Amino acid sequence: MQAEPSYTLAGWREWVSLPELGVDWIKAKLDTGARTSSMHAFDLEEIEREGARWVRFWVHPWQAIDDDAVEVSCPVLDVREVRSSSGHTEERYVVPIRLALVGHEVLAEVTLSRRDEMGFRMLVGREALRQGYVVDPARSYLGPRPPLALRRRNRGR
Repeated sequence: MQAEPSYTLAGWREWVSLPELGVDWIKAKLDTGARTSSMHAFDLEEIEREGARWVRFWVHPWQAIDDDAVEVSCPVLDVREVRSSSGHTEERYVVPIRLALVGHEVLAEVTLSRRDEMGFRMLVGREALRQGYVVDPARSYLGPRPPLALRRRNRGR
């Protein structure tokens, strides 16, 4: 008899940490309709490190404000043509990012895109979620959260 798989329950939106990038908190939408995860990034610059292709960029972790921008560098896994929810296609860098979601860490392939006008600075797609998550669309914020003062700051208060 095969053992039942173990899953972590997550809400449709969660606070995510990107520990290897120095981003303590970023609000994310868990999007089972998106295959690949996506993150807000700007001022992208391709660089070379020890003969490998990398991309340097900046992240605004807070919704609707530009405070506390974090400079990040990641190896480039790929450059893919991605179709947005509006149907527009664009080429995006794909980078590996370890993210902490609801108390567990997973390695995700993340596309980099300007998400200034989007409701969330990050989307976690089904390729990351299939590493042990079940999403309850009726629930939110089941995992760890930043302190209340930081959450209020994220809302511009």
